[in-house]
Amino acid sequence: MAEREYSLIIGGEKVTPAGTYDVVNPATEEVVAAAPDASVEQANAAVEAAAEAFGAWSRTKPQERAALLNRAADLIDERAAELVPLVQAETGAVYRVAKTMQVPSTSARLRKYAAYAAESTITPLEPVVSSATALAPGGLVSAVEHRAPVGVVSCITSYNFPLVNMAGKIGPALAMGNSVVVKPAPQDPLAVFQLVEILQDAGFPPGVVNVVGGISIPASEAIVAHPQTDMISFTGSTAVGQRIGEVAGSQMKRLLLELGGKGACIVFEDADLKAAIAGITSVWAFHSGQICTAPTRVIVHRSVHDQLVEGLKMSAGYLKVGDPLEKDTVVGPVISAAQRGRIEGYVAAGVAEGAEVAVGGKRPEHMDKGFFFEPTLLVGCDNTMTPVREEIFGPVVVVVPFDEPEEAVAIANDSDFGLYSYVFTKDHGRAFSVARQLRSGNVGLNTLQRNDNAPFGGFKQSGVGRDGGRYGMLAYSEQQSIVWSA
Repeated sequence: MAEREYSLIIGGEKVTPAGTYDVVNPATEEVVAAAPDASVEQANAAVEAAAEAFGAWSRTKPQERAALLNRAADLIDERAAELVPLVQAETGAVYRVAKTMQVPSTSARLRKYAAYAAESTITPLEPVVSSATALAPGGLVSAVEHRAPVGVVSCITSYNFPLVNMAGKIGPALAMGNSVVVKPAPQDPLAVFQLVEILQDAGFPPGVVNVVGGISIPASEAIVAHPQTDMISFTGSTAVGQRIGEVAGSQMKRLLLELGGKGACIVFEDADLKAAIAGITSVWAFHSGQICTAPTRVIVHRSVHDQLVEGLKMSAGYLKVGDPLEKDTVVGPVISAAQRGRIEGYVAAGVAEGAEVAVGGKRPEHMDKGFFFEPTLLVGCDNTMTPVREEIFGPVVVVVPFDEPEEAVAIANDSDFGLYSYVFTKDHGRAFSVARQLRSGNVGLNTLQRNDNAPFGGFKQSGVGRDGGRYGMLAYSEQQSIVWSA
């Protein structure tokens, strides 16, 4: 990978950052590159550049916005050979995930929102007959709903899918006519800096897309607290989301927060256990469990508990932990030494509280470098245990048995989180009925497949608002009623 310097982009200009810090490859512990670390002043300047650009950009024709997004998508595809190894190195994702999902999904999302950009933002409403009042004479009163851009949007993302998550924010924000300040996760920001460079090369006007980055908390808070920031779109931990809410609340800023998850996966006695096991195994096999929608909290009917556990133990044995560049590797590293230590702490807490480690529970002995952790299965759990209640964000599955359907629903809902849950049963009527009782923004019935057109977001501490498909466009708009009398 060729060495290069990374700069902030503010008002269309490359800006030397206040400092730099090293981005480390999670698999090798080697430095990938030095990333920019912005100052508070630079963060404020980025917001002010976006505010200055907003007026003209919000008045551009939707077709022009769509053309620029499509051009950016084309450039991403053209530069995939450079982006894929960079994303792989800084995230630690296995190569096939980086090649098939991280980069191609980024350009696909931009194209999707380019198509949505051309759709009308005006919806006619049914007229009403109004009697005369002290305010106005009577008559036929017409109205339309107009979707207006919010203004300056601060887009802040998590480290698991840095490019894809950012495209899911800046795509609809730009398509709707907003200007943006981009703040990537500090662990793996490099590809996002290149993404903003690509947007500049595609022809977006100066100041419409700005990027700052770094490990400084004051600088991050600056792009949230700045008076000219109108909206914050954040994907990441609940704790950080809560802090963003505190900072933004005093100024009544618009929020879109996609936060933590503790996916409940209810497995009934009549479930297709092969399908359930395959779905649950994805916690280990897909990006080392660093997925907020993963079915990490298995709630299984006692009659099939042992059979399910044995199936999961067998599946874990087929998952190679190792170098993410090797084709047969399934489980790569987690993002950092700190995150691995956090996972170890959760496993230790579970054991101290009475859980049993049925599989894994430690660092792989054959890996002397990298932040690896074995696929881990905790059994003998109940809903009071720390690893059952808190988001781990790693390759750890916990299993809680139940006896009655009502108990399963109660256990699933007894959580601070409500992002994505799952139900496995051959009784489709029961599956749909249970889904409607779950306090969860998304529920998968006998599948972990996603529908990208569906609204996505969480109940409770899993977030505020919805994105995904056309709902993503609406999330970056304000509703405006325009009323007139005939």
